[in-house]
Amino acid sequence: NQRREIAFAYERRAKKDMISALKGALSGSLETVILGLMKSTAQYDASEIKASIKGLGTDEESLIEIVCSRSNAELMEIKRVYKELFKKDLEKDVCGDTSGDFAKLLLALVEVGYLSYVSFILHALFEAGVKRKGTDVKCWISIMSERSVPHLQKVFERYKSYSPYDMQESIRKEVKGDLEMSFLTLVQCFENRQLYFANRLQDAMKSKGAKEKVLTRIMVSRCEVDLKKIRQEFKAHHGKSLYQTIAEHTKGDYQRALLNLCGGDD
Repeated sequence: NQRREIAFAYERRAKKDMISALKGALSGSLETVILGLMKSTAQYDASEIKASIKGLGTDEESLIEIVCSRSNAELMEIKRVYKELFKKDLEKDVCGDTSGDFAKLLLALVEVGYLSYVSFILHALFEAGVKRKGTDVKCWISIMSERSVPHLQKVFERYKSYSPYDMQESIRKEVKGDLEMSFLTLVQCFENRQLYFANRLQDAMKSKGAKEKVLTRIMVSRCEVDLKKIRQEFKAHHGKSLYQTIAEHTKGDYQRALLNLCGGDD
């Protein structure tokens, strides 16, 4: 909100659009970060979804990360903003660019629903997956997209009493490809969303250099949401602070921007 106020003040004073001025002054990864920060969180997510399905080929990894990790309230706001920005329905665009069960799952998540009973769902998950030959993907999609997070957390805790495997093991055994990645992302976010993002950041900076696209997207989209908790999970599970890890794997102005967003060393 403060950055938007600065943009309005800049426009009044300089008589030109601040976004255009930034595009003219910056380039590369730094430009991507700064322009991302000029959008609200929902605008940024909507723009990233649009970019992931625009043109030839779909960036499934980005699409899965955003759609499968956002809360129902966040997805509702992303849908509203997407329509406002691009004059199209998010559901139609996602469906038009994906196919099969993967498309059905994304559509179910974007359309958003809720509620039922824990024991019924445990039984349904087991019957639809491990117990039968061939997975009833439709049933899994329905359960994963229509239940509240606290409800699903209880489901996953008690799933082991029904099945010889935990939920993530069951998913790895039953489905593959984009659908597997989507279900795993959902379960990881239901269990601990901030740890999911901490692990994604660690993965983006595992080798020399960094997967800047992933790093930028998570830092920009979560900096005003839950980055402090993500930092705590990162330190607890990876033995080093997020700040130090970013400092090791990035450089220059891009590094300074990310370290400022990080907000401190733990």
